[in-house]
Amino acid sequence: MRASHPLEGSVAIQGAKNSALKLMAAALLAPGTTRLHQVPDITDVAIMGEVLTAIGAEVSRDPDGALVISTPEELIPVAPYELVEKMRASVVVFGPLLARQGFARVSLPGGDDFGHRPIDIHLRAFGELGASFVTEHGYVEGRCGRLVGREIAFEFPSHTATDNVLMAAVTARGTTVIENAAREPEVQDLAAMLIAMGAQISGAGTSRIEIEGVDALHPVDHTTIPDRVEAATFLAAVGIAGGSITLDGVRPEHMDMLLEKLVTMGMSIHRGEGSLTASIGERLRSVDIATLPYPGVATDYKPLLVTMLSVANGVAIASENVFAGRFGYIDELRRMGADITIEGHHAIVRGRDQLSGAPVRARDIRAGAALVIAGLGADGVTEVSGVEHIDRGYELFVEKLRGLGAEITREFD
Repeated sequence: MRASHPLEGSVAIQGAKNSALKLMAAALLAPGTTRLHQVPDITDVAIMGEVLTAIGAEVSRDPDGALVISTPEELIPVAPYELVEKMRASVVVFGPLLARQGFARVSLPGGDDFGHRPIDIHLRAFGELGASFVTEHGYVEGRCGRLVGREIAFEFPSHTATDNVLMAAVTARGTTVIENAAREPEVQDLAAMLIAMGAQISGAGTSRIEIEGVDALHPVDHTTIPDRVEAATFLAAVGIAGGSITLDGVRPEHMDMLLEKLVTMGMSIHRGEGSLTASIGERLRSVDIATLPYPGVATDYKPLLVTMLSVANGVAIASENVFAGRFGYIDELRRMGADITIEGHHAIVRGRDQLSGAPVRARDIRAGAALVIAGLGADGVTEVSGVEHIDRGYELFVEKLRGLGAEITREFD
């Protein structure tokens, strides 16, 4: 890709990857056919489809593009290593399998390398609900009778653990309370689907979720919320390349803290009904950022924001407070001329007038997208390898950018 002219036009935002994967797992809770609308056609969804198929479900797309999951009465409660190691999010089948089968054998998770992210918080919570565990040969085996509701307090508001325990608890006997629960919109989306399936849940979107167990759930049709991280990616693109774009099918209220930061950096943002219009007419201004659980600045936004800061006017500090080790993309930005120093969990970013095109490698989904965005404003040609990581989270990424006027192509081996 080359430095692009200012971007212009509109782009439709896909369904949220970080929601769709959990909704797919939730389909295991109810025998019958579940239809999920606005599920992106990305690699991570395909991998989760393979996980569900291994468990005994049938996964397909209908003519309208909806994801159709047919769940049998009896599941195969094993999530194999060769699938789970590809994607950490697949550990969320643990809760539904314990709830449905009273047994689950799940490989220890893999996925993007952001440092140590154990599943101990999941297992402790399942243990409080009545499950017992053995870990051997790279697998965790959990057994239980019908789970029993308890009050569970998380040390940290883990998004994935909240989802997993929520799905396990919906058919537990009695009342389960999750304190210090994650508050992300994707948790609310999962809760909305579970409620439509017959679950009794209150408090989703707050730090205290209460679940009254029911005997059984039924399949539903559900539409996935928009992907706020894809939306952030296109906002970063216009921040780097300039111009004015409209994002269609987005929920601005899910991105309040990010939008506030972008306005402080000099971006003009107009909120519409299900849309955002963003423009930039001059060089961005530096602003300090710190990642925090929702409603704070999401860790998935940080590579995009650091890329913007690398060409902003001034010096900024970007602090990572969620995942250790999520600075692997910094060396790639440095290859493009970025002036960034790492000190512990802080990145000190001194803005340059312009980056320089260079060959770089994507090491995870969001870092890969950030490097593509960096290339939109860099002098010369930027070549990004490892684009299979980007495919895990973005549908038609190159085509969407090209539709906004970006000078970008993709080469296939």
